[in-house]
Amino acid sequence: MSGTLHGKVAVVTGGGSGIGRAIAHRLARDGAGVCVADLNRDAGHAVAGEIAGAGGVGRAVVVDVADAASVRAMIAETVTSFGRLDILVNNAGLQFVAPIVDYPEEKWQQLIAVMLTGTFLCTKYALPEMYRRGWGRVVNLASAHGLIASPFKSAYTAAKHGIVGFTKAAAWEAAAGGVTVNAICPGYTRTPLVEGQIPALARDHGMAASEVVERIMLPVHAVKRLIEPDEIASMAAYLCSDAAGAVTGTALSIDAGWTAR
Repeated sequence: MSGTLHGKVAVVTGGGSGIGRAIAHRLARDGAGVCVADLNRDAGHAVAGEIAGAGGVGRAVVVDVADAASVRAMIAETVTSFGRLDILVNNAGLQFVAPIVDYPEEKWQQLIAVMLTGTFLCTKYALPEMYRRGWGRVVNLASAHGLIASPFKSAYTAAKHGIVGFTKAAAWEAAAGGVTVNAICPGYTRTPLVEGQIPALARDHGMAASEVVERIMLPVHAVKRLIEPDEIASMAAYLCSDAAGAVTGTALSIDAGWTAR
């Protein structure tokens, strides 16, 4: 444990896999107590167990970030268990790929509810705990698709653009309370979320699944590889530190050069 976040308590939504798991581990290594919040009970408990096994402090909480009552219960359980809440990482997300004319309306509603409304709800109920101590960090996982767009990802793009806008508004509101609010915009990262969209991208682009990474994903990266979750976690850890006290309202890209064009 490095101790840079010693005494702090973090909630990481979607912490049971992918980028969320990497961030939960990194914040724990930096000394924070971590609430691993996930809809998947087994995944959340597995990551909390990994943190404990590595010498950190982790606790799993089941949450549906699209449901206000569930979010309130998650915040209350975190404060009851740890005595405080200093850091919120809004990472929970999902993907669905289809042309707009074929896009199921229930999928549109689900993606917007989980990623955009979920970010709002978690922030709404976490901020008062941070204001009480005059210090806090909110890190929202947006995406390169929060800055640009790709075909067949209308709901995801809309939600991630919304997260970037929400981050800017929240940064202005939260500054007086000693809280910074920032967004991270990753490119294609080696996660189950990215791997899970390969079959649909292959279908909609008319190619074999084995071609998707080389023909769809890597061509938009100047650095021709997938990004690793630990790289995103390092940026999140910086934003959660005292060193980033003057960084707020930003959408920081870690996208292998995708949005530099």
